Amino acid sequence: MGRLHQREHHLVAERRSGAFRLEVLEGPTGRRRWPDEVKSRIVAETFAPGARVADVARRHGLRPQHLSTWRRLARQGKLVLPADDGLVFAPLMLEEAASAASPREEREESIELEVGDVMVRLPVDSAADRIASIAAALRAAR
Repeated sequence: MGRLHQREHHLVAERRSGAFRLEVLEGPTGRRRWPDEVKSRIVAETFAPGARVADVARRHGLRPQHLSTWRRLARQGKLVLPADDGLVFAPLMLEEAASAASPREEREESIELEVGDVMVRLPVDSAADRIASIAAALRAAR
């Protein structure tokens, strides 16, 4: 896929006593409009393991501060990131465990995330983004 934004070359000519001086300014000037799809794809690159915002920004001709603003918008839900094709939903299995507790005792319900030999138990009322971040951390640690 080719670059979406090509570098622009601007020529500035200046006349000095019969001779012309020519200066070539490289890079974009003025404001550019970035489609949301492009912004979200670039922001998604920064969340890859080992990616640095400064490197991604340089690759796309952006300032790191500008890209950080887009990242903040994504965290606030104002910029939708593309779906990660590597993510899949795990099946939810409900299991009735035989409990030695008396019927009066209330069993504490929890959400269990298990990856390999690691199990994390979370309260049922845990926020979805908290569960997702823990699941992503477990996945990355595999």
